[in-house]
Amino acid sequence: MSDVSRLPGLAEHHWAWQAEAACRGLGSRKFFHPAGERGEDRAARDQAAKEICARCPVRAECLQHALNTGEAYGVWGGLTTEERRAYVARRTVGAAA
Repeated sequence: MSDVSRLPGLAEHHWAWQAEAACRGLGSRKFFHPAGERGEDRAARDQAAKEICARCPVRAECLQHALNTGEAYGVWGGLTTEERRAYVARRTVGAAA
């Protein structure tokens, strides 16, 4: 029998915020662009996703998750991939000053 006494405890606190997310059950299409999506179509999808995020009670937790895990795609916490990169770059520059 395995000795489970050294295993870390439950990690539910790391993801429990997702149960309260405004996007829960909406599917990923609103938050992740399909291959080849560009221009107005992409901007409209991103805006629709951000409107959902704007009313989300766990927006801050979602954004922090995306920043901590380096989410490379999609709208998380109301920010697109490009916006998250810019956010990280501003924080990095600010920390170096």
